[in-house]
Amino acid sequence: MSDVDPSRVGLRSAGKGLVAGTDNDELFLKKFSGEILQTFEESNVFKPLHTIRTIENGKSAQFPVTGIATANYHTPGENIADNGNSYISDIAKTERVITIDQMLVASTFLANIDDVKNHYDIRSVYANELGKALAVRFDTAIAKVFIAASRDSANLTQVGKTGGRYNVADGEFGTSNIVAGTPESVTGAELVSAFFAAAQKLDENDVPSDGRFCVLRPQEYYKLVTGADGNNAFTLSASAVNKDVGGAGSLAAGVVPQIAGISIYKSNHIPSTDLSAVSSGDGSSVNDVFGANGVGYNGDFRNSLGIVSHSAAVGTVKLLDLATESEYQIERQGTLFVAKYAMGHGVLRPECAIELVA
Repeated sequence: MSDVDPSRVGLRSAGKGLVAGTDNDELFLKKFSGEILQTFEESNVFKPLHTIRTIENGKSAQFPVTGIATANYHTPGENIADNGNSYISDIAKTERVITIDQMLVASTFLANIDDVKNHYDIRSVYANELGKALAVRFDTAIAKVFIAASRDSANLTQVGKTGGRYNVADGEFGTSNIVAGTPESVTGAELVSAFFAAAQKLDENDVPSDGRFCVLRPQEYYKLVTGADGNNAFTLSASAVNKDVGGAGSLAAGVVPQIAGISIYKSNHIPSTDLSAVSSGDGSSVNDVFGANGVGYNGDFRNSLGIVSHSAAVGTVKLLDLATESEYQIERQGTLFVAKYAMGHGVLRPECAIELVA
């Protein structure tokens, strides 16, 4: 009996401009790649909440910034084009440049013998973890840049207009480095008041109403639902979902969709410790968003409760979107899996960002 030439499921065939493959396992990795992409999308909170620009090559991207014009009443007979008559507006112009950081990589190695012995699909587990690792780093970096934007008063796109830091407990804006508060003592009622103060500040800064959002730590988010007092006790009258005072949302679902026209989200990626002297290891010295008060994307976040902002406050430059690679290494008898991306993050419009602090 002659040998049978099998149709290898994992072997890439020739045709339609494709070159026939030589690896019988080449096509078996599609599921792994797809699961990484899915996990990355599902785990991000900040991705749709800021400005993203994709570049095909280069090391950075320029974001042109323009100021505002002025208007003056005209005196009959005066030359409008004469600079001495103060009719000509000198519209300020500058730029924001965001540079690509070093490539961010999440990887793992699967020994062939372990893959054969294992009784369940370990590759899908590894795929989820690699995707989550990238998502956490991405989301955390964006959260830090939003906080940096709220503290940025040196490079304003509108003269005299800043976002700033709003002390939830004291009910006022301040520019000092607030480090003496106790985030646990903040109440639900104080947080609701903070939303209206932030909305007023954004109105005064001429920030569009559409696209405003807030991201809170879970601890503060659920205080909005419960209306927690200083002892974290449930207080229905102070709850942001109280229908008797026009609240929206649901105690059953535990959600608060909006306050003061600001969409509300929660995230575990709001930093809460002092990282001002900690290197983030991401090669981001070119995107030193905190200047002398931090390193790269790291700063002092001990009293950060959340961020109220507009999507125009922060930008991301994307050179290499999320991609995956895999290689079976004969000399190591296993497969190396790598998920990676190359991006950079920076402040665009600081007057659009407000940090809520204790």
